[in-house]
Amino acid sequence: MTEPSPTPDAFAPFRPRRGRVVALGVVVASLVVFGGIAVIIPTQVDGRWGLGDRLMFFGLGVVIALLAWRYATIMAVPSRAGLVVRNLVLTRVLEWPEVVGVQFGGGAPWVTLDLADGDTVAVMAIQKADGETADHEASRLAALVQVFGEVPDGGGRGNGRRGDSGSEDAP
Repeated sequence: MTEPSPTPDAFAPFRPRRGRVVALGVVVASLVVFGGIAVIIPTQVDGRWGLGDRLMFFGLGVVIALLAWRYATIMAVPSRAGLVVRNLVLTRVLEWPEVVGVQFGGGAPWVTLDLADGDTVAVMAIQKADGETADHEASRLAALVQVFGEVPDGGGRGNGRRGDSGSEDAP
């Protein structure tokens, strides 16, 4: 019997929808507002508002835009080998056998992966704010973990399927 082959859509990157739109809006608004302030700020005769102040206002807008841009680029990219999780600060590369469970419930705002070493990894790319789409994406991630994960009692890669002791709690 051969291992089921996931469709190409199964390997589509996970990305937040609403959070991405908001972050991209913040990028544009930050550059426009702080750039506008830097241009229209009145020059004071006594030297209180100079070129340095203008540059500092624009620089603040750029810093805010960069942080929002980083948020907009949050994603998780699955492949046959594993999952690359790019969150706000860190990027983590996981192999499928490392992932023993997918959690998407309770008060957490995004999916959490339970790892074989007892650690957990947040997957900010699948956020509850996306509603039904997030439920579908969490289910897709849980299916990938089940198809490509390690057999818990096999010691090796085995047949690539997770046994009944896996703990997927995705909807």
